[in-house]
Amino acid sequence: MRDLNFELKQLCQRNRDGSFSTQYARERILSMIANQLHEMGFEHMRASSLKPKHVQALVERWKAESLSAGTIKNRMTELRWRAEKVAKQNVLARANDFYGIPRRNYVTNVDRSRVLSTGDLDRLTDPWTRLSLRLQAAFGLRREESIKIRPEWADRGDRLALKASWTKGAPAATQTPAPVAGSNSRTLSTCRGA
Repeated sequence: MRDLNFELKQLCQRNRDGSFSTQYARERILSMIANQLHEMGFEHMRASSLKPKHVQALVERWKAESLSAGTIKNRMTELRWRAEKVAKQNVLARANDFYGIPRRNYVTNVDRSRVLSTGDLDRLTDPWTRLSLRLQAAFGLRREESIKIRPEWADRGDRLALKASWTKGAPAATQTPAPVAGSNSRTLSTCRGA
């Protein structure tokens, strides 16, 4: 094992910041960064020998790999954590703008929904998944709502009532996603029979 990899692993094991998954992800990212620095020709490095030229080379490599802004920022966070632990915070710029890392795009404004035909639904082998997708299409339910729904309780004749525990942030069981009529009533009656 190379010195940098070993020292970063030791650093992670001595500093147990965050949850177990955070610790695991941090160790994995820092190990990957050490490997990438070695591949770029920066050999015989130690945990405290990171310099601005190394950070710049890493950021340029990540941009060349067309990684998303969020991924690059997450990796920079781990580099900053490492710099803090070895008391070399000034090696990295305080803002990601210095490295030309773009801002995260939280909303893509791209519709990711899909319209499933009857043939698509028939190809599903699990009847509960098929039923869940039919409820989503018929009543505009979210995935979690369509999985948790109890049709015998939710069917109120002319409307569909949802419990607050089934929905995201619903205050009461009076939400009405869609009236129960026509093809929607057939979907609900099918659910009741299942």
